[in-house]
Amino acid sequence: MPTLIVLRHAKAVDGAGMADIDRPLASRGHRDAAATGQWLRENDLVPDLVLCSTAVRTRETLEDLALPSPVEFEPGLYDNHVDIAFSLIREVDDDVDRLLVIGHNPSMHQLVYDLTGGAPESFPTCALAVIELSGPWPDTWPGGGTLLTHRTPKD
Repeated sequence: MPTLIVLRHAKAVDGAGMADIDRPLASRGHRDAAATGQWLRENDLVPDLVLCSTAVRTRETLEDLALPSPVEFEPGLYDNHVDIAFSLIREVDDDVDRLLVIGHNPSMHQLVYDLTGGAPESFPTCALAVIELSGPWPDTWPGGGTLLTHRTPKD
């Protein structure tokens, strides 16, 4: 069964005076993203494909993960609607066994909740959830996954 890894971007600066999409990561965000990438590699969870929002903070999170995975940048993930995330996941090719989606709250937290029927109480910056799906990518619907583990930078 396919594995979906849902990741909220790492901690960004407040961004006063700049467009939200242009907010870069804070120093803590860079450290947390690098540690998350190491955790993914150590736990044999390197994805076959990454879908990443086009926001600067998600792109920097991806860069700091330092994963050797192909990437598709998806403007729809910045729109922060869980329905868009579901739609993008359903379009993934069958040859992808492990997918990483990097996006924003509240849609990333809602995605985990919708897929598994439960989720961690909070989903802070750089939180991730590893979900085993019950069928192929086109069959990704609410209730169609099992939460295997979740991690936050404080874990």
